[in-house]
Amino acid sequence: MTRLLITGGTLLDQHGERAGDLAIEDGHIVAVRDGAGPRLTGDTVLDASECIVAPGFVDLHVHLREPGKEEAETIETGSRAAALGGFTAVVAMPNTDPAQDCVAVVDFVRAQGRKAGLCEVLPSGCITIGRAGEQLAPYGELAAAGVHLFTDDGNGVQDPQLMRRALEYAKPLGIVLAQHCEVTALTKGAVMHEGSCCSRLGLPGWPALAEELMVFRDIELVRLTGVPMHFLHLSTARSVQLVRQAKAEGLPITAEATPHHFTLTDEQLGGYDPVFKVNPPLRTRADIDAIKAGLADGTIDAIATDHAPHAPHTKEMPLDQAPPGMVGLETALALAITELDMPLADIVAALSWQPAAIAGVADRHGRPIAVGEPANLTVFHPTQQWAVVPAQLASKSRNTPYAGRTVQGKVRHTIFEGNPVVIDSAAQR
Repeated sequence: MTRLLITGGTLLDQHGERAGDLAIEDGHIVAVRDGAGPRLTGDTVLDASECIVAPGFVDLHVHLREPGKEEAETIETGSRAAALGGFTAVVAMPNTDPAQDCVAVVDFVRAQGRKAGLCEVLPSGCITIGRAGEQLAPYGELAAAGVHLFTDDGNGVQDPQLMRRALEYAKPLGIVLAQHCEVTALTKGAVMHEGSCCSRLGLPGWPALAEELMVFRDIELVRLTGVPMHFLHLSTARSVQLVRQAKAEGLPITAEATPHHFTLTDEQLGGYDPVFKVNPPLRTRADIDAIKAGLADGTIDAIATDHAPHAPHTKEMPLDQAPPGMVGLETALALAITELDMPLADIVAALSWQPAAIAGVADRHGRPIAVGEPANLTVFHPTQQWAVVPAQLASKSRNTPYAGRTVQGKVRHTIFEGNPVVIDSAAQR
């Protein structure tokens, strides 16, 4: 049995910060030295000098494309990108082909994640069969197979009666329904945010109201049923305010925001570049400020990437025909550190233990750094600057909107189930 030692870092978890070293054996932390006592020894030593040692990150919203669209990403390449970004667990969205609406597909996705061995891949389930919004998926079977989070991501459930039934069926199972908030009657043909920029560019607009109406509707359904709801990728100021008010009233609601929705505005589409096309669309500076404020005050619980790889030939299509989405696993931490005016501990919370609780994996991810805890950890340098180079990303696709941007904060090591899957910013598999 080998013993892994992480030395010279600052430990940061739910209990605060302190200097310390730690030893790992058999997938668990077996010793922590906080400056007192004898020095720890190990067979393999990872240097964490000037670095933060934190519980591994958990991404609630990742498109791994397998099965069905392996030309854009595979579970192996996506999990490699996740590990390089400091993630030890990711929730795989169900808009695969076939969709993750049955146990066979869910089991395949989970097995492919185990085969890759770089992070835990948590398959989500569909709210409706085929994500078609017509018939509920078999929640009981999927929950028994280990699925905790259910969503039709990419599609919002349009029928309010069906959504009410979904919540009622979810209640005794203890699962979480996650909504993609979009009233499609208001977004047909839309390319970008509806505002002054789209008018100037002559492009069909996507109103903020299309998101906000569904956020409002589902808050009321949560009030009616008492069943928890998670809101995916909030993008507008009014959505944030609606969630803030609902939480103040004690409703069991959680929410996430993406790095691109707190770093990029609709003005980026001024050059008609499809790399900036995303769903929901990039919004205004006022919306960005509201997302940042929501993260800072805890209205928004988690930073989730909505990592959405696309093969180059699809993203090079005309703007109105190109698919929406951006890759984001390897840049999430750095963008959060660079752009958010938040204490580092709060950023780590939004990337680690808070999403771990929503994903239902708080028993093994986002855990405190203490003896006996599972060794799912990330080690990152919070001030290291680096430039985003698409060709150097591990994802099979290169559709990042941050090409050439200099950011701050770099993952140095990632430990998954006690194994160093990233050492000195290089994947080991």
